Amino acid sequence: MSLWFSNFRQSAFAAVLVFTGRYWSRQPAKMIAISAIITLGTLADVLTPLFAGRLVDAVTGTVNAVGAFDAAIAALLSLAVLAVISVLARFISFSLIVDFTIVILREVMAEAFALVQRLSTDWHANSFAGSTVRKITRGMWALDLLNDTVLLSLLPSLVMLAGTTALLGWHWPVMGLVIGLGALVYLTITVAISLGFVAPAARLANGWDTKLGGALADAISCNAVVKGFGGELREEAILAQVAEKWQRRARRSWKRGVINSTVQNTMLFVLRVGVIGLAIWLWMHGNAGPGDLAYVLTAFFVLQGYLREVGMHIRNLQRSVNDMEELVTLSDIPLGVVDRPNAKAIAIQKGEIVFDRVSFHYGSHLTPLYQDLSLTIRAGERVGLVGHSGSGKSTLVKLIQRLYDVTDGAILIDGQDIAAVRQADLRAKIAIVQQEPILFHRSLAENVAYGRPGASMAAIVEAARLAGAAEFIARLPKGYQTLVGERGVKLSGGERQRVAIARAFLADAPILILDEATASLDSESEIVIQQAMERLMAGRTTLVVAHRLSTVKALDRLLVFDRGRIVEEGDHAALIARPNGIYRRLFERQALELVRGLPLESTALTFA
Repeated sequence: MSLWFSNFRQSAFAAVLVFTGRYWSRQPAKMIAISAIITLGTLADVLTPLFAGRLVDAVTGTVNAVGAFDAAIAALLSLAVLAVISVLARFISFSLIVDFTIVILREVMAEAFALVQRLSTDWHANSFAGSTVRKITRGMWALDLLNDTVLLSLLPSLVMLAGTTALLGWHWPVMGLVIGLGALVYLTITVAISLGFVAPAARLANGWDTKLGGALADAISCNAVVKGFGGELREEAILAQVAEKWQRRARRSWKRGVINSTVQNTMLFVLRVGVIGLAIWLWMHGNAGPGDLAYVLTAFFVLQGYLREVGMHIRNLQRSVNDMEELVTLSDIPLGVVDRPNAKAIAIQKGEIVFDRVSFHYGSHLTPLYQDLSLTIRAGERVGLVGHSGSGKSTLVKLIQRLYDVTDGAILIDGQDIAAVRQADLRAKIAIVQQEPILFHRSLAENVAYGRPGASMAAIVEAARLAGAAEFIARLPKGYQTLVGERGVKLSGGERQRVAIARAFLADAPILILDEATASLDSESEIVIQQAMERLMAGRTTLVVAHRLSTVKALDRLLVFDRGRIVEEGDHAALIARPNGIYRRLFERQALELVRGLPLESTALTFA
């Protein structure tokens, strides 16, 4: 247990406190005010038993009869004033902490969201969206509990313990010693059990809680596939496996919490017997009168209430730390691609793209995908990228967007190194239409305008017209205000693609990337969208990642990739004339399959 406690204290607990302290330090005045006011209210509780004892002395005749009434009234007034101070202090401190905490929660959510938005493409590819949301929201509410626990609960409890021990020790040193040592033992054991015994189990339970959220989100977001293959029972079985593992971890965590609570109650019982027995001993030896006994017993029972709550507060603190661990870990994930401190805006007038001796490899891969790759794409040129899966064509466009940083060399746009400019500004100058366009669960107008925030309705309608989307939008009951569903599920594939093209039209970026933009469409939709793409490519530097060769035949130049190298280059006519060329072989294979009557999709070039 000591090893568990040591490791937990040095890692998770410290990390969470540092994380929390960073947000507390942004509102120092409010934090100090909350601490001072709640301490004042607690000191009123510390003094209350003292005046209760004086009231007992007054009414039992311990003081002389002449002054008994005045003493009783004075004690009563003192108790009333202390009660008012206690109530007001708690009201003010509770009111202050509402504003204090709500600001922190907003900042935590905003900063976590900003971080997740900027994490690498690989990180997003390997993470469940539902799990990420769960980490953030659970961490937020855990921070809310931690604020209340530390500032409004643990701090008053420690003040009460110190104040009561000092006040009783001033009257009877042995009583102060018994209560002080007893409370210290109680706190030490409580902290050790909570952080060393309960916390590890809670951490495992939280991990499986996150996995459970991820499994739920994964199945629900893919519900169309589940329905399409009648997979409801299979998904329920998969979820049941995850839920069963979560159940086992959660049960162990909760049972350890019960054990912790039982140990705390036992220690409080032993301390209560010791304090009451000592009070009786002091009375028997004439060292305490009725008022003193009332003072000691009242003080102890008030203190016992605080100590019992200390156990609960430490459990809450431990739970808060466990629940915040994944949020803190998330906040420590390094960004895959970061802007330089002096990064500036990029100015693209022509759109010339130059790869200057670029080398690149993914993550920890030892073999580079590109080695000293040099390439120039002229301003306004329409270039097709062709090749087998893994040949490097999709990676090329990702590097242009700076979704990854090159290992060596540089990528220049109009002579500007893209590593030296702001990422957001760079990507705003590049319009992309993907194979599977992703739409927000917002209106069609908002989805089209995403390429140019603040665009007028007239501009949105014109972009939709150029993309061939205006006709189907006009047929919808709410037109441009129609909500498209999560990821655009209410629209067909062709409709989603046309909305994505409209978005690119409205963005009016000098560089255009078409990434397998017609790969999953039927022939009729493909014709409509190809016509829209021809209009979109006009006057722009365009890169087309080829899936169907029909999309690249009319382009200015084709680049054929093989294992990260450009092995063939030229227009369609030049490449098809090369005997034994890769492009010619791919073209002939696709043409042969078409002649045999097989679906075009079965022969399409795979994408990287």
